[in-house]
Amino acid sequence: MTTNPTTHRPKKTSHLLVWGSFALVLVAAPWIFGSSLALTILSQIGYLIIICLSYNMLLGQGGMLSFGHAVYTGLGGFAAIHAINYVTDHAVPLPLVLIPIIGGLAGAFIAFLLGYVSTKKAGTTFAMITLGIGELVAAMAMMFSGVFGGEGGITTNRTYGTPFLGLTFGPQMQVYYLIAVYCFVCTALMYAFTGTPLGRMLNAVRDNPERVSFIGYDTQLVRWFAFIISGFFAGIGGSLAAINFEIVNASDALSGMRSGSYLLFTFLGGATVFFGPIIGAVLMVLASVLLSEFTTAWLLYLGLVFLIMVMFAPGGVASLIMANVRVARFGKLHRFWGLYLGLLVTGLVMLAGVSALIEMIYHIQLNAAMGPEVKFLGMQLDTSSAAAWAGAIVLAVIGGAALEFVRRRFARVWGQAQEEIETEIKRKEQAA
Repeated sequence: MTTNPTTHRPKKTSHLLVWGSFALVLVAAPWIFGSSLALTILSQIGYLIIICLSYNMLLGQGGMLSFGHAVYTGLGGFAAIHAINYVTDHAVPLPLVLIPIIGGLAGAFIAFLLGYVSTKKAGTTFAMITLGIGELVAAMAMMFSGVFGGEGGITTNRTYGTPFLGLTFGPQMQVYYLIAVYCFVCTALMYAFTGTPLGRMLNAVRDNPERVSFIGYDTQLVRWFAFIISGFFAGIGGSLAAINFEIVNASDALSGMRSGSYLLFTFLGGATVFFGPIIGAVLMVLASVLLSEFTTAWLLYLGLVFLIMVMFAPGGVASLIMANVRVARFGKLHRFWGLYLGLLVTGLVMLAGVSALIEMIYHIQLNAAMGPEVKFLGMQLDTSSAAAWAGAIVLAVIGGAALEFVRRRFARVWGQAQEEIETEIKRKEQAA
């Protein structure tokens, strides 16, 4: 039996198109967004893509809910800092471009040690073990100030030695492209991992560990190997973060809050789709850098978004994109343009009312000494005026009621479209 090689060409072409577009975005992004702030944001997005994808190797591909991923990113960063300082002090001819590999090996080594214990259990027990290990490492780091630098952390100078191919890595642009190269290579390698026998077996362990054990595979060994590989890429991401900021602080890099943020944004991006963590990394930077500049209540907004996503889109943003791509493929997306517009408008109205209430409450609690007025969307809201509170409540209630009406209509039309798609799929299968 022979296969037609032309059947593989569309898939290969689509892969080349996707990866070529990804590389083009990485190369062109700093020229499109030319400000220094944009360059800083792009650099953070680059290494966070690696970290979130490495975390999703555990969560999305292996079904391992970890609360201690910051251990491997943070220790990878410390390994990179110490390597740079050692190379600088002893004049070792090791270029900066290889330092992230050292951080990756450090992350893999720590994952080799701690992962053997963690992966002996699965499910909730695994999650609790990783939480305990994460808190243990964070607490111990503050005890060994000679290694972790205490409260002040450890600093370094990334411009050590002679320039590498004329690059000093002093300008942020050069650092960005170092991060971008690692981002592209690591993303490609982690995508390739999903197609390897180990990657496929990891999916099987996630879906049906009893059956995997029954056919003779050691599920703990599969999880452990995946844990080590995840730790390697996490260490690379942590090293790039250390190079970017030239400092690592244990209270931040190893904290449970840092691990929680990786979990939160990987979930928001979409743990069930490979590119979901990439979206999560972008959202993470935009939330921590941009949203935090607009409001002191940004963590509350983030929590509300997470709650809404858990309730209505547990697959994350990526699952919403893929669902709409499926609908578009069957030519039914045109039914939803008006409904999406209705959801957007009513959602913005409700958001305006809810946000006004939140900002006024936060102002009363935190900034009451600055007077009763608070800036909101170019307006001045008087927290001492009943009209301001009443207007915000009316907006929230009317927007919420209208949003619920449109949502029910959307759910009804969406369900009808899904039924038609399933019917069409079955008809094509029968015809074949």
